[in-house]
Amino acid sequence: MILRYKFSGTGVEEAAMSETQHPMEQGHSEREESERPKSGSSRRSFLVGLAATGAIAAFSKPTAALQNGPAASAKASRIDTHHHFTTPKLYELSTAKGVSQPTLKGWTPERSIEEMDQGGVATSIISISDPGVWFGDNAAARGLARECNEAGAKAVRDYPGRFGQFAVLPLPDVDGSLKEVEYAMDTLKMDGIGILSSYQGKYLGNPYYAPLMEELNRRKAVVFCHPFCAACDASATLTDGQNRGVEFVFDTTRTILSLLSTGTVTRFPDIRFIWSHGGGTVPYITTRLAGAAQKLPNGLIPELQKFYYDTAQAFSPYTLPSFKKLVPVSHIVFGTDYPLGGGSAAQVAKGLADNGGFTEGEMRAINRDNALELLPRLKA
Repeated sequence: MILRYKFSGTGVEEAAMSETQHPMEQGHSEREESERPKSGSSRRSFLVGLAATGAIAAFSKPTAALQNGPAASAKASRIDTHHHFTTPKLYELSTAKGVSQPTLKGWTPERSIEEMDQGGVATSIISISDPGVWFGDNAAARGLARECNEAGAKAVRDYPGRFGQFAVLPLPDVDGSLKEVEYAMDTLKMDGIGILSSYQGKYLGNPYYAPLMEELNRRKAVVFCHPFCAACDASATLTDGQNRGVEFVFDTTRTILSLLSTGTVTRFPDIRFIWSHGGGTVPYITTRLAGAAQKLPNGLIPELQKFYYDTAQAFSPYTLPSFKKLVPVSHIVFGTDYPLGGGSAAQVAKGLADNGGFTEGEMRAINRDNALELLPRLKA
């Protein structure tokens, strides 16, 4: 079977996928096919047909599209708010710590853009995944955070319109993090802050983080939260992959619960949180979170519905109905978790279309418009 894409006002959507061929591999074969010599009217008809569907940009050479062509293909519209990058030094340190993320090895902006073009993504907001940049030494963590933020900022500059960035902080070093917030937001002009769900056993509602939360609230910052595997060492009976598979979603749930139960969300109401992976398990256990509402004047559900949630790993027929029931469409943002296993942009889009029952307008909001409300810089 051949991987085909259909084009609509909301971008590129996957129509069918070979069981044996990866989307990236198929993208290569499509470009190779487009570059073969064609003659006479057949070639003209072929190109006219492509132009009529807006698909011709998908067949251009990567180098031309990246360096000499338009910022994104004519039909690319999605904004991926959950898209990872790394640096060689960070990858080496993370691997030494036992974190296995082979798909991040040798990351380049070009690799990301190739996948983005295949999935109709105009812009990706890049961020650092777990385990973050702190490996026991505050000074080293501050230097590594700066290195990562500078590297991401270079990608944003080098490929205008294709990338934004959530800055990494050297947490749990709060003083260093406050300084990095200032540099990242005021000097590098980043789109927001990327943090993990916990550091050294402390979740985000812990009073230890209050000075940071106060500053982020003052700035009305967008804060993208990625889970950390805090409890992975607790179970020796599961493999690392199994632990991470379940503990990631639980850690997101724990940190949301900490923000609710401590009243942090009401003390700092102007922080705009984006939760990875559809909010962990929160949409499915709301009755179990009722006890957290004691310090919430408006109750539990209104506070949960103020948050934003991305679609990475939240688009299956089993999770999406409950997710959609809790989260207003206006607070769902498109996210893939690329390249760490959450699915390609085309796969996520297909899952949303197949399992969400969203209208065309709702899909447009999820794909792009909701992110633009959070990140108005991208409107330009």
